[in-house]
Amino acid sequence: MSEPVSALNGAAFATGIAQITELGPRGMITLRGDLSARSFTKAVASVAGVAVPDIRTCAQSGTDGIAWMSPDELLVMCDYAEAGEKVAALNTKLAKQHALCVNVSDARAVFEVRGPRAREVMAKLAPVDLAPAQFTTGMFRRTRIAQVPAAFWMPEADVFHVVCFRSVAQYVFDVLGVAAQPGSEVDAF
Repeated sequence: MSEPVSALNGAAFATGIAQITELGPRGMITLRGDLSARSFTKAVASVAGVAVPDIRTCAQSGTDGIAWMSPDELLVMCDYAEAGEKVAALNTKLAKQHALCVNVSDARAVFEVRGPRAREVMAKLAPVDLAPAQFTTGMFRRTRIAQVPAAFWMPEADVFHVVCFRSVAQYVFDVLGVAAQPGSEVDAF
C-alpha cells in the first residue's frame, strides 16, 4: 500500500507576521443525519471519541474531533489511518437511522496559521467577525477564504486550523502567505 501524500507535501511559510503550515494527511469524515436525535449523537460520540459539539463549534481531543458544519452535518476528524475504520463503525452504529457517512480525507487539505497575528491574517481573508470577544477558542466557521469554500477553527489561542478542498490547496496556501507577508500588519486586534 502506498503512503498518503498531502496536497502540498507539508509546505510552510515562516517569514511573515504568522506561520503557515500544511498539516499533512488528516482523517476527515462527512457525516449527515438528525443531530437532534440522542441516539445519533450518542453513536457518533462513541466512535469519534469526543462529544458532538454545539452549533458553530468544534470539539477536539488530540487528533480526534468533531466540527459542526450545518444543522444536519458534522465533520468527524481523526488520524488518517483510522478514517476507514471509523466510517465502518459509524455505518454499523447508525444502520437503523437515516445517515450518510463518507471518508473525504483525500479530498481535503488542512493548514495551520500560527502566531500572535494569526487572527489578523484570517480576518483579511474571511468575512467573519474575528474580534477576540466574538471568535474564541473552540469556535468553528464554514465560510469562504478569498473566494473559495473553507472552514476554520481555533484549537488554541493564536492558532487557526483551516480546511479546504484539495483542488484549491495551493491557492489557499498562497493567499494565506500574502496575508501574512512581512510588513502587512494592520493592527486591527
